[in-house]
Amino acid sequence: MGAAEAAAAGGAPGECRIDAVDVHAFELPTDGPGGTEQDGTLEWDSTTMVLVRVHAGGRTGIGYTYGDVSAAAFLSGKLAPLLTGRDAFSPPALWELMGRQIRNAGRPGVGAMAVSAADIALWDLKARLLDLPLVHVLPAYHDRVPVYGSGGFTNYPLDRLADQLSGWVEQGIGRVKLKTSRDPESDPRRLTAVRKAVGADTEIFTDANGALGRKEALYWAHRFHDEWDVRWFEEPVSSADLEGLRMLRANGPARLEIAAGEYAYTTRDFVNLVDGRAVDCLQADVTRCGGITGLLEVAGLAAARHLDLSAHCAPAVSAHAFCAVRRLRHLEYFHDHVRFEQLMFEGTPSPDGGALRPDTGRPGLGLEVKWADAEPHRVYGRRPDAPGTRAASTD
Repeated sequence: MGAAEAAAAGGAPGECRIDAVDVHAFELPTDGPGGTEQDGTLEWDSTTMVLVRVHAGGRTGIGYTYGDVSAAAFLSGKLAPLLTGRDAFSPPALWELMGRQIRNAGRPGVGAMAVSAADIALWDLKARLLDLPLVHVLPAYHDRVPVYGSGGFTNYPLDRLADQLSGWVEQGIGRVKLKTSRDPESDPRRLTAVRKAVGADTEIFTDANGALGRKEALYWAHRFHDEWDVRWFEEPVSSADLEGLRMLRANGPARLEIAAGEYAYTTRDFVNLVDGRAVDCLQADVTRCGGITGLLEVAGLAAARHLDLSAHCAPAVSAHAFCAVRRLRHLEYFHDHVRFEQLMFEGTPSPDGGALRPDTGRPGLGLEVKWADAEPHRVYGRRPDAPGTRAASTD
């Protein structure tokens, strides 16, 4: 169905009404040692994807976020009824409406993640109704998104750590990241193993996930840079500690960039990081920051303040969405999300020459849900072809 037929399905010229929304959640166990993964401040044994589908004009848009299953209930209870009957061609207007709807329920956190998933689905739906790849519907500046390999969890033994990061280098990815600072005294041998495995020409990034105090972070910033040529130190202190981040920027090595932003949910969160002069490179997660509509606001902020913007995870969506970021830096090609998206979807992009390229031969995000593969991991909702459940094509 093309744009004209889609508009006709909605009744009024230029409109196509949303006729249904369904919500699902799936949980995938991690493949770390003993079934767990660790970073500087957290240990987990599974990853949860909350998936929303929005139907209109015989087409279906899909969106998702990574978080607690409670986001699925939030979507079902607060957002699905709100979207039903609305114009599918107006994602930003619906984003504004959803933001008002969740005001008292809570906008940051689960609320923002639910809106993000719905907004991604709305943009995907619009592109499918227009029979265009999503990147061609967005105001794209780029046709590819450079990536860096990310994993390197703190509970990996040295051989797995080295093998994982060197594996990305063998795929042509010239930047790799490991988690640090859970047990700081173990980091020197971990970094030494990584540098040996990836060679002198590969950029090494580190991520403390907010595990360190200010002075401790400053000490390790200098060691990371001076001994292993680390160029990126992500959340050395909590991303809420704007003064600490600013101190590290001012007093750390000149070539070591301080990064944060993956836990920013609202535009104001990003303004705080930028106005606080807290980061050298801003990060944003399209599945947390209000979806694609929210990301476009953040991209404008970054450009206005002469800051690059780096994509946090969710590679299948970010490969399209971050092409619309003028000050694009790169995308975190995160081990857990790569595993999950390859399980869940047909059409996931793979790195080529150190970058992800959106598939311009398929409409929308170019993704199709592999329901049979996903079903064993379901923790919320029902399979679309189950009795009593509306089924719709995602063509």
